[in-house]
Amino acid sequence: MLLAGVLGLASALFATKAPAQEAVQAHRSPVVVELFTSQGCSSCPPADRMLADMAGIDQLLPLALHVDYWDYLGWKDALADPMFTRRQKAYARATGSRMIYTPQIVINGTTFVKGAHPKEVAEHIALARRAPVHVSLDLRNTGEGRFRLEAMPLPGLETGPMQVTLVHFIPMKSVEILRGENAGSRIDYANIVTYWKPVAEWDGRRPLELDLRAAQDHPGAVLLQRAGFGAIEAAARLP
Repeated sequence: MLLAGVLGLASALFATKAPAQEAVQAHRSPVVVELFTSQGCSSCPPADRMLADMAGIDQLLPLALHVDYWDYLGWKDALADPMFTRRQKAYARATGSRMIYTPQIVINGTTFVKGAHPKEVAEHIALARRAPVHVSLDLRNTGEGRFRLEAMPLPGLETGPMQVTLVHFIPMKSVEILRGENAGSRIDYANIVTYWKPVAEWDGRRPLELDLRAAQDHPGAVLLQRAGFGAIEAAARLP
């Protein structure tokens, strides 16, 4: 019921557009929802299910980043990458926090939700959907695993260092967990990040044109994020 509620609330709020934003809807990126999770964390399965439901919404780009600091409890998360633990810790430092949590959801790099709270997540997603759009990001498939990225600054964009990051993810994987806090469970994980690499920088002063090559056969996306683990200004799925 809670998951149905978050999707229903999010859909209703998506349909409500701020009047000043009507002209820029064509440039609006999907909201990036990062979930820091672990197979060894007993509190994570509800958040994992919530992220799986989000994967079916075009206006969202949900990404599961599995961390490794639960591995000591007896079950090693084979989907985890120490890089994602470092990313979560960097977010904490950027916001002046001394603690990290699992599950933790980060929305467009700026809003943080501890635990699995569908209504709170839906409300923050809706706010992100209504926020001003400052970048138009376009990706075109040019063949043979290559893509052409074009980023256009829109009125109101604050210039400054931004990072272009290429991401790949596995859409779905079912895992039987034999030990640890979730022993005896089979959990379906969605949009499991398998590749995360900065590929360019941009200051927003003039249009950016960039040729990219896919790093994996999995689906992927490009994120444009403020330096220092700031706001994600734009995102686009690889076509």
